[in-house]
Amino acid sequence: MAGSIQSVERAAAVLRLLAGGERRLGLTDVATALGLAKGTTHGILRTLQQEGFVEQDEASGKYQLGAELLRLGNSYLDVHELRARALVWTDDLARASGESVYLGVLHQQGVLIVHHVFRPDDSRQVLEVGAMQPLHSTALGKVLTAFDPVAHREALELERERFTPRTVTEPAEFEGVLDLIRARGWAADLEETWDGVASVAAPVHDRRRMPVGAVGITGAVERVCDDGEIRARLVAAVRDCARAVSRDLGGGRF
Repeated sequence: MAGSIQSVERAAAVLRLLAGGERRLGLTDVATALGLAKGTTHGILRTLQQEGFVEQDEASGKYQLGAELLRLGNSYLDVHELRARALVWTDDLARASGESVYLGVLHQQGVLIVHHVFRPDDSRQVLEVGAMQPLHSTALGKVLTAFDPVAHREALELERERFTPRTVTEPAEFEGVLDLIRARGWAADLEETWDGVASVAAPVHDRRRMPVGAVGITGAVERVCDDGEIRARLVAAVRDCARAVSRDLGGGRF
């Protein structure tokens, strides 16, 4: 394969080997199965072990898959379960609000859009699944920052870019915004990221009562706002959607 990295290919081969067949394999077993020198195989296994992807049984010296792979797999499944649980409710929210609906999760110091429902009209729209949004200015990002300690730390560590004159960037003012979000249970973006655009979002919780994502709507200020504030019916609709998805994930009521 053009551009492939041999060491990564070999590490992937080791993981696939350990994932199938015997539960635990010794160094010789792995080296023989993959046609690699023992020294090379030992170096790969040692590196994977240091990263938590492989564990070595102290008694037998044999290797098996590590807990870090389980954690990564659970993260993958969590996002897909979140999206699957949200499909019906986000469709309902789009119809009720008349606006575009976004479902986002924390990813690489930002918000990754994992589901997007178009505004229910005939306007030309672009699917934004896979797009990234900033933590400090968008409704999705701010609600995650308010309720997720990891997102909060990342938002404070990052340089908060001023996208519009309304963007809050100063630490003390930003913390005040987050306190308000926690108190009322939802976040707003009133032209803080894009001129003429407003949004509102609420957190989604899982069975552990941990925030696993956020759902929100975005639209033109004149449709979403009334006298400079998010319309109350839209706030209620977004919060109802977030509660419904949380309930389906086992998160109960919030």
